Amino acid sequence: MLPVGSRVRSRADHALVGSAGRRTRSGPLVVHSVWTTSGEPARAGFVVGRRVGKAVVRNQVRRRLREQMRTRLRSLPPGTMIVVRALPDAAAASSDRLGRSLDDALARAARTTAGPRVSTGAGAR
Repeated sequence: MLPVGSRVRSRADHALVGSAGRRTRSGPLVVHSVWTTSGEPARAGFVVGRRVGKAVVRNQVRRRLREQMRTRLRSLPPGTMIVVRALPDAAAASSDRLGRSLDDALARAARTTAGPRVSTGAGAR
């Protein structure tokens, strides 16, 4: 599980990453990423909708994605916020495939000159 300080939890943060962030699709995942000027540690959030499957399947996909992101979060620059959206194919994908897709999406997002920068206020959380 990701520590509390490493999670994108608020609706406002999810909306910020979704609207101002860069979107990258890789396999069964869509990764939205934004680089803020806050200097906080990198944070990640997950969206697994009903189209992925019933609640048990969605929770399994979310757990596998969290575990894959936990090991990768330390390598992201400070101020990074990532939201990973699972597509319906994620339900049948192995953890290894999800990890490879996540690596590919993060690498492509980083290649785009660190993506869009967003200034966040002191009370942005």
